Amino acid sequence: MLDKSQGHFDALETRSADQRAAEQLEALNAQLARVRAAEDNCLPGDGALGDLGELARLPVLRKSDLVAWQAEKPPFGGMAVSNVAHVFQSPGPIYEPGGVSHDWWRMGRFLHALGIGAGDIVQNCFGYHLTPAGMIFESGARAVGAAVLPAGVGQTELQVRAAKDIGCTAYAGTPDYLKVILDHADEVGETLAFTRAAVGGGALFPSLRQEYADRGITCLQCYATADLGNIAYESKAMEGMILDEGVIVEIVRPGTGDPVADGEVGEVVVTSLNPDYPLIRFATGDLSAMMPGQSPCGRTNARIKGWMGRADQTTKIKGMFVRPEQVAEFVAKTGIAKARVIARRDGERDVMVVQVEADGADEAALADKVKATMKLSGRVEIVAPGSLPNDGKVIDDQRSYD
Repeated sequence: MLDKSQGHFDALETRSADQRAAEQLEALNAQLARVRAAEDNCLPGDGALGDLGELARLPVLRKSDLVAWQAEKPPFGGMAVSNVAHVFQSPGPIYEPGGVSHDWWRMGRFLHALGIGAGDIVQNCFGYHLTPAGMIFESGARAVGAAVLPAGVGQTELQVRAAKDIGCTAYAGTPDYLKVILDHADEVGETLAFTRAAVGGGALFPSLRQEYADRGITCLQCYATADLGNIAYESKAMEGMILDEGVIVEIVRPGTGDPVADGEVGEVVVTSLNPDYPLIRFATGDLSAMMPGQSPCGRTNARIKGWMGRADQTTKIKGMFVRPEQVAEFVAKTGIAKARVIARRDGERDVMVVQVEADGADEAALADKVKATMKLSGRVEIVAPGSLPNDGKVIDDQRSYD
């Protein structure tokens, strides 16, 4: 329920860390019970978790798993899905359920943080065809009491006309399409009433955000997916992205399910607490890192740095694929701290270099392990502990394709 008296969407946003952990653990164990009761349960074990840290014992679920399950048992692969009002399709193809209960994708929290509410008209330029983005933001707008123009994508001339005639005050869509609308409005001599922009689905470059600010439009971004709904969002403090209250987020080493230390870049893995679609440890394929402290806006949940690249760094070297999972296996079998595979060119030939953080290690022995785990020969370079970049990369393709 909207809690305007405190300036926040609801009381969940200002919980203490202990209260949030206890309540999320209770909801998580209820989710696990639902998943284990499903016909095609794939989770190991049968008991409740004692703390949120034990979540890391469970396997990571990847999009490729969903594709395979859904092909065998459409549309949702036999998962414990309930209260389905819509079925959406994303590339893969992957089919996602959608519900119509209050704020089903939890987008209202983000729109409220941007200042959208009753009296606003949101020009929703996310797609309504097959994919759920349009419905995700429409559901959020309803949650904060705003009206919606379901504009969808394209037909810029009509978008400008509708925005002017209706008096739309807020935009929802990809970061760059708002500029297309505003530029066309300038061309035809129309002044639009947008003062806020809720964006996602693409990179929001600082220069573009500043251009909107110069036009009197506050532009904030969220991090959401078709499968999970809202994961994290900016507030007006604009210091990182605050985790949504309806998910548990882990940052893990690419190719594994092992959590990394706070501040280290890794793959975003999300557990949804939505009882209608219980995704447990769902790997997004995106890179990010946890931030220390709390947002100055008063919301107490943890923050991530935002989107920092893709975790799936699978690279073909000498005609063979090298995968993050193989790098993780190499690290585990050798007991080293960290490794990074680098693909380079020497003339017309591929070269693989494996940089290893270790003290006093045997290069020849490590080279043998490289060949055994990655099925390729590579030169080993031992580097000082802590010297490899904190960018989440375990495979770095430095070859030029120009």
